[in-house]
Amino acid sequence: MPAEDADVVRRLQDAGAVILGKLNLHEFAYGGTSAVSYFGAVHNPWALERVPGGSSGGSAAAVAADLCFGALGTDTAGSVRIPASCCGVVGLKSTYGRVSNRGVIPLSWTHDHVGTLSKTVEDAALMLNVIAGYDAGDPTTRDVPVDDYGRATRMETSKLRVGLVRVSFFENISLEVSKVVADAIEVLKKLTANIVDVDVPAGGLRSSGLYANVRGTEAYTYHARFLARSPDRYQEPTRAALEAFSEAKAAVYADARRQVDLLRREVIRTFSRVDVLVTPTMVAEPILIAESARDNAVDWRNTVPFNTFGLPAISIPCGLTRSGLPVGLQIAGPPFGESVLLSLAHAYERATGWNKRPSLV
Repeated sequence: MPAEDADVVRRLQDAGAVILGKLNLHEFAYGGTSAVSYFGAVHNPWALERVPGGSSGGSAAAVAADLCFGALGTDTAGSVRIPASCCGVVGLKSTYGRVSNRGVIPLSWTHDHVGTLSKTVEDAALMLNVIAGYDAGDPTTRDVPVDDYGRATRMETSKLRVGLVRVSFFENISLEVSKVVADAIEVLKKLTANIVDVDVPAGGLRSSGLYANVRGTEAYTYHARFLARSPDRYQEPTRAALEAFSEAKAAVYADARRQVDLLRREVIRTFSRVDVLVTPTMVAEPILIAESARDNAVDWRNTVPFNTFGLPAISIPCGLTRSGLPVGLQIAGPPFGESVLLSLAHAYERATGWNKRPSLV
């Protein structure tokens, strides 16, 4: 379906936005590097030999290079937050059902979120103000009142309780990323009431297989007719990834899909002790484009759980490695708690000014 038929594009146009054009991405959003594309690899404006992350790599790169004020992306396993972290911009995915997916080519109906990429948290809030809301044409959207997200950026944060999810999210991360994130946490301590360690449902942390069994089956279901008719029009890695689920078993998919529903209910209890969750967005620096073809080229274990949980999450710039590459800090909130995470993200942004650092292009 043409992008201009998407509900989010229509909402932006109705609000007066000027649509500049389309941007490159990882083919059919099925990857985290944006190096697999008919149009060639997307380059990271901070280091042209490195990937910008994906799948919405073109959107993040365009914002980082000041080609536009903001861009849309989709986030199924982290495809807005990963490129936001890699390119030093703000990437926001809201609660599952907060923003319409109508008109967007699906990767996984269960995990897909339309999100925004921007230079500032305030711009992310303003864009969300426009694109959020119930859409009768999209069965995944929820009829829940929309906050004034612009106002949320002016909320006081001194009473917020922050939870650090150390298990899995802080394990086996690069020393460079670890140091930058540790410094960011020290800033958060001054902005909030307290910071404590918390756990999220273990099933969400072990969700790679669960996620794959849902995403892979749903992606193949959508693409099956096109693969049968024109398999040669797909890039080989994309075709192989899709065809791996051509004989997926219904029982495996049904069980995985049920587990997602249970986890989305269970994770709400995490917010009885805290208001937001904080983690590194990525566990390492953006990889070289030359390395992008290797297996597990991008580690998205810190982002995919929030797609499984369906929670809102934002990645904001929080510093640079010694080699001058951006690092992202991820803040997540309870269902439809976008205002809370936006308030903390904006307070951190004002306290540090990391968003004002220009990319090297």
